[in-house]
Parts: sequence; structure tokens; C-alpha cells
Amino acid sequence: MTSTLTEKPVVGRRILFTRYSDLPDGPRHPGVIAEIVPTQGASLKIRLDGRRSNLHVPPDYQGLTYLDETGPVPPLPMGRFHPSVDELEGEWQGVPVCSISEDGDIVLLTTDRQKAVTAATAYLKDAWVDLDFVHWDGLVLRWAYFEWQPEDSDTDWYMHWCSEADHQAIQLYYLPA
Repeated sequence: MTSTLTEKPVVGRRILFTRYSDLPDGPRHPGVIAEIVPTQGASLKIRLDGRRSNLHVPPDYQGLTYLDETGPVPPLPMGRFHPSVDELEGEWQGVPVCSISEDGDIVLLTTDRQKAVTAATAYLKDAWVDLDFVHWDGLVLRWAYFEWQPEDSDTDWYMHWCSEADHQAIQLYYLPA
């Protein structure tokens, strides 16, 4: 390429991104420059394909490869969705788990009570919670739906309690703190 680095960082330019821990020869993840943020040291806001969150990187980051393709920045997905492990905190004992409040309430994406207890136990141990103070009788099977929020919201998504008849409702276990 004959372009200089200063011509490369433009909104809509396709990129390949390698995480710092994977340099120099790790996987290269495709994405797009979503925004140039001059107030943050002229960092680039990039969004990797298939992801909803953005990364902020300097334009000269060694793990960033500029491609020749440019175009519009695709809109973020909005509305209801079924969460995966990637949107939650992770997976414990094969069950996706996430804390949903500052108090430590958790949701477990399973309908099997024993799997929920096993996953919650592993999650809470990792969080250094004393299991003697966990109210296991509060573990209940509930219906909920997940909904993406606008990009500048405090959180990527919200979970709402609902009934089985609600559009895209899923069943999960809820354990209040």
C-alpha cells in the first residue's frame, strides 16, 4: 500500500485486529473503524465483526492492520436477543452465568436445578462468597428476556422478567443475594 498511516484511520475502514497477548502471529479478527475519538489521544473506536462492544486502540497499534475496503459502519443490533456466554460473565460447570445486580444476584442459563446449583456454587466460590450465607431456597426458575441497549448506555443489555408467553422469553434460574 502506498497510503500513509494518517490516511488510514477513517471511519468505515475495514481492519484486522490482533490482541496484544496474541502478537505477533496470533489470530487476526476482522472489524471496522466505528469512530475516531480525538479526546482520547486520537484513539480509534473499532468494532470487531460479530461483537457489539467497541475497543479503543491508538492508530499506530502494532496489532492493527488497515484494509483497503471502506464503507458504512453497520448499526449495532438492537432489541431482544438470546444471550450467549460472550454476553455474560462466563461459563461455570457448563452453565452461562452472570451477576445482574450490585447486591450479587445471579442468573444461570439452565432449566436444570442441579446444574444451576453446581454452577452457582462454582461461580460463588470463584467470587470468594461464603457459601454458608447463600440462601439456596431463593433459587427459582423464572422467565426473562434480554434486550440490547443503545451504544452510549451504562450497560450493553438489560434483562427483564416476563411470562412464558412473552416474545423471545427464556427460562433461567435466578439466585438473589
